[in-house]
Amino acid sequence: MTDRAPAAPAADNLAAAFQIEGWPVRGRLVRLGATIDAILSAHAYPEPVAALLGEACALAALIGSSLKFEGRLIVQAQGDGPVRYVVADYDTRGHLRGYCRFDAAEVAAVSQGFVRPGARTLLGEGLFVMTLDRGPDFERTQGITPIEGESLSLAAEHYFQQSEQIPTRVRLAIGSVIIGAGTVWRAGGALIQLIAGDAARGSTEEAWDRSRALFQTLGDDELIDPTLSPETLLFRLFHEDGVRLEDPRALRAVCRCSRDRIGTVLSSFSPEERAEMVEDDGKIRVTCEYCATVYELEPEDVGEG
Repeated sequence: MTDRAPAAPAADNLAAAFQIEGWPVRGRLVRLGATIDAILSAHAYPEPVAALLGEACALAALIGSSLKFEGRLIVQAQGDGPVRYVVADYDTRGHLRGYCRFDAAEVAAVSQGFVRPGARTLLGEGLFVMTLDRGPDFERTQGITPIEGESLSLAAEHYFQQSEQIPTRVRLAIGSVIIGAGTVWRAGGALIQLIAGDAARGSTEEAWDRSRALFQTLGDDELIDPTLSPETLLFRLFHEDGVRLEDPRALRAVCRCSRDRIGTVLSSFSPEERAEMVEDDGKIRVTCEYCATVYELEPEDVGEG
């Protein structure tokens, strides 16, 4: 092994697997810059709500980028707290979108302390849900567990332990950083999972204990640092054993809304219901809850109003 970190340009908006040489551990890394800033900036979210949505988007990309089929992974958490639900939607082309529904007064009430309120405080009692959508020819599959802990990373760890019996550690980070003359959102995430021992491999517990200890030293600031490349970040963690990044996939903020989709939804309403949607200037306006794009439609374009 060389005693210097590999030279590599900083890279953003990607998800990639990584492999620690000779270890029975698999990992993934996500870095989000302009992509997460576009998603969070689409709405005037209070800072704790934006942070929760940023975690959800990083988690969806972290897990979804490991899918071996074309489709979508939807990460959702819902409860009886100030945030009614948070949802992040990743598809295997690397497209990412997300949205939060919340009560602003309730969020403000739980945000009075010095520490940013976490997932359990914001969501209350509720459920963490992961949905796999393989397209119209397959049924959706869902895994559901209670919300555990003050971060979505703990909820995800609990999900993998309960639903798939895979020892997993997840780190998620979200924050705003100053770049140039402005402040932008950044997010990052990392995941490691134990590969079970077998007759050839033997026990993997010792390697898992060591990898968890090293993984725990990963700082939130490192995950969102725009000057720190993914390769350098991983080198800091696992340089004694050798680590390589594999098959990075670009991530982009892309919403699936369109005028045609909106028109199809509106056409499912009765003429009387559509007539009630017509505004004073004679148009129907619909705002996408994900990206906040406003669509203006003539009533006759979706049937008689």
